[in-house]
Amino acid sequence: MHIHILGICGTFMGGLAALARDAGHRVTGCDAGVYPPMSDQLRSLGIDLIEGFGADQLALSPDVFVVGNVVSRARLPDGSPKFPLMEAILDAGKPYTSGPQWLAEHVLLGRHVLAVAGTHGKTTTTSMLAWVLEKGGKAPGFLVGGVPLDFGVSARLGDGPAFVIEADEYDTAFFDKRSKFVHYRPRTAILNNLEFDHADIFDDLAAIERQFHHLVRTVPGSGRLVVNATEESLQRVLSQGCWSGLARFGAGGEWQARGTHDAFDVLCRGEAVGRVEWGLSGLHNQMNALAAIAAAEHVGVAPADAAKALGSFRNVRRRMELRGTVERSGGAITVYDDFAHHPTAIRTTLDGLRKKLDDAGKQGERILAAFEPRSNTMKLGVMAAQLPWSLEAADLSFCHTAGLDWDAAAALAPMGDRAQVAGAVEPLVAQIVAAARPGDHIVCMSNGGFGGVHDKLLAALRSAAAP
Repeated sequence: MHIHILGICGTFMGGLAALARDAGHRVTGCDAGVYPPMSDQLRSLGIDLIEGFGADQLALSPDVFVVGNVVSRARLPDGSPKFPLMEAILDAGKPYTSGPQWLAEHVLLGRHVLAVAGTHGKTTTTSMLAWVLEKGGKAPGFLVGGVPLDFGVSARLGDGPAFVIEADEYDTAFFDKRSKFVHYRPRTAILNNLEFDHADIFDDLAAIERQFHHLVRTVPGSGRLVVNATEESLQRVLSQGCWSGLARFGAGGEWQARGTHDAFDVLCRGEAVGRVEWGLSGLHNQMNALAAIAAAEHVGVAPADAAKALGSFRNVRRRMELRGTVERSGGAITVYDDFAHHPTAIRTTLDGLRKKLDDAGKQGERILAAFEPRSNTMKLGVMAAQLPWSLEAADLSFCHTAGLDWDAAAALAPMGDRAQVAGAVEPLVAQIVAAARPGDHIVCMSNGGFGGVHDKLLAALRSAAAP
């Protein structure tokens, strides 16, 4: 089969392309931004890439066009279509489908799908679960919205019956407004947490809860739902109906943790069944671990083995990823990269680092938070008022305000002189360098490239440290 993918350089569609190529299909694709590293990764697999969405690509005559959710029926100011290829496909009556639909029919069919859903932690928990199954001898396939350091790739077919997938609640395509995850038909589903997000497509939290219940409806009676027991929103989802086995984790659930965040016993119904000792920080990662262990048990990995496997888990790129250190007299300045962009994720990331420093006896070392409100939800400003709360664990905060229609300085005003804003990356870097001192930990948070702030910041810090 020859498939041509529209929007191939997105994380999900790029992963789908790799899976299709591994399955023996001919794969081509196009995108408006064909650039490294995704372009290099895809071309190394023998996938031909085309820049833009020109209608002339109709002449490729694939068996089916696979349409990413970046594609729409939008028009440019001059009235011409933003995606001419899509208009040509519709006019010519050519076959097309969405990425999730193609994946369900050609990759997931007949496999034991383990889907990881939630507002936060999907990528990390999916990677944990894939690693636990790998170490447990299950040779799973997986599709992750990031790059797990233990695998080095975001997707693979796998040789075993299990397939682990990050289950996104975002809409499927311009012609299918259901959440992506309703296509996956999991036998094991993790519901990690649920908050309001994606304000560009959901009116309120209740609308997202309905989509989560659509996912619950697809899990068979012999399946298992692994649910965060501490989330009221998920309890409301379950109250709409639950027809599968249920395993709850966290306070009040059957699966709990006892100990510190980086060394804890795993309890199942009060009995110790394994122990996790690792380098990750934060309650959120402890909860992610419980979810992965409970899900892995459903496909035959003993909790003790799962817990031991997590001891060697190396996390995911852009999850508190160390980007570099700059030595200064009196202590090094450390720079991290993190994907956090929702206020809760920002707070969780910073709280986790603060606790890690406190536990190590480094209470005097400061945290500097550099962030850009880049997601569609944050750009709309609907969560601007939560920013001071999300940044409480930071000693100083620096906000990149480019592209915002709301006043970030006003939103951060309750923080007083602990917060600064800048409309471009270069002045933001200058602000941080001027404030930085030995022993500081600088966390750069964005779901995009952040204008290469990490390298620019490290270079500026080294220049300032030079004699």
